[in-house]
Amino acid sequence: SYYTGVTTQPLEARLWEHNHGNLGAFTAKRRPVKLVFTETYDRITDAIARERQIKGWSRRKKEALIR
Repeated sequence: SYYTGVTTQPLEARLWEHNHGNLGAFTAKRRPVKLVFTETYDRITDAIARERQIKGWSRRKKEALIR
């Protein structure tokens, strides 16, 4: 499965949290988590809007973005 999320902390720290911390059921049940794609935004509101857009996509469309 593909998880889409937003963070303001360094990506390495967030990835570590997903793999070792107690952040919630979605990633805890799908370990190890691997980063396959990233985008950077200056404004958090833009990042959240993009996250919502991607979350609405089909698996096939997400895989095209990753490629």
